[in-house]
Amino acid sequence: MKLGSEVLENSKALSELKKKRVALLAHPASVNKNLVHSSIVFKKILKENLVCAFGPQHGIRGEKQDNMEESPDIIDPVLGIPVFSLYGKTRRPTKEMIEKVDVLLVDLQDVGTRIYTFITTLFYMLEAFHNTQKEIWILDRPNPAGRSIEGFCLDPKMISFVGCSEGLILRHGLTLGELTQYFKEKHSFNVQTKIFKMQNYKAHQKPGWGWPSLEFPWVNPSPNIPRLSSVRAFPGTVLIEGTLLSEGRGTTRPLEIIGAPDIDGEKLLKEMEKINKKWMEGCQLRACYFEPTFQKHAKQLCSGFQIHTDYQNFNPQKFKPFRLVCLALKALRKMNPEREIWNRSYYEYERDRLSFDLICGTSLVREWVDDPSSKPADLERLLLQDEKSWLKTQKKYLLYR
Repeated sequence: MKLGSEVLENSKALSELKKKRVALLAHPASVNKNLVHSSIVFKKILKENLVCAFGPQHGIRGEKQDNMEESPDIIDPVLGIPVFSLYGKTRRPTKEMIEKVDVLLVDLQDVGTRIYTFITTLFYMLEAFHNTQKEIWILDRPNPAGRSIEGFCLDPKMISFVGCSEGLILRHGLTLGELTQYFKEKHSFNVQTKIFKMQNYKAHQKPGWGWPSLEFPWVNPSPNIPRLSSVRAFPGTVLIEGTLLSEGRGTTRPLEIIGAPDIDGEKLLKEMEKINKKWMEGCQLRACYFEPTFQKHAKQLCSGFQIHTDYQNFNPQKFKPFRLVCLALKALRKMNPEREIWNRSYYEYERDRLSFDLICGTSLVREWVDDPSSKPADLERLLLQDEKSWLKTQKKYLLYR
């Protein structure tokens, strides 16, 4: 298999690129199969024509551990070029940042979930390049969450930095190249783009189910996505960011475990089974204890459960992490109707809407959890409506069939 960046390295388009002023949008996982970073690769090829770089959330080096930790603009000490932060003073590229750029190379490893902010940064770049003569070249990479889709489509009232495009479903099943096509058509972006497709990419193949795990090593695209298992659980466990529970930040298994000091993990799993065992299929669940070193419930003993997907019989067709975490919250509410679940502090600089609703892209899930009369079938019906709609929408943008 070849990544989009490797395809470009051997493309005739490279001679065209050498005549342009080029910028790179990248992060720590922007590496080839030999773990050489794209900035190094293209600096050698383009020399002084690589004029600047852009870093998304967590920084171009991925050094910012937590959410809402801003990165400054810097001069890269190795490359000697300016690196503009798109998670610092601004989230959007300014005219001053892009005025000396002819072509932007986008080489970002995404994780296939709408709230992962790298796709919002791509969206803002397309917006900034609209009606200019500048080009955006997408160096496509695998969607490690595979082709499975799940969740609600984004309500226009919930548009934010963790949801940039009305109608985009939570777990979208697309690569960055495919998302670029979707964004361009849906928002009528007049941008010249080239998508360098991967070669021999198999989105449905074991054991990676979207990630070529036998060919490419895993590099964290952000600090709290340390493993493929984190990616698989992420479309569900990310919801916990909008609650007062811990999603495992500050542990060695972030976004694979959830819990809190006042929860009994064994009892929670049993209650989940009573409500809807079907939503627990496809993975293995294990009650566990953990003590975060930072973030929510730091230095406190928490009980909850871990989601295991790193074994031979993992079933990505049956595994529904969004439904699984919704079920956990419903069980928690049933066990303790008076418990405060929702995090009411501001999230990604949004103060007017609950963080949980911003992440879900709708208030429907929170309302379902809090309604003592609601059943799993009620949420299932609503989810299937959006999921069937998105399946029809996404078909025309697929580059790998």
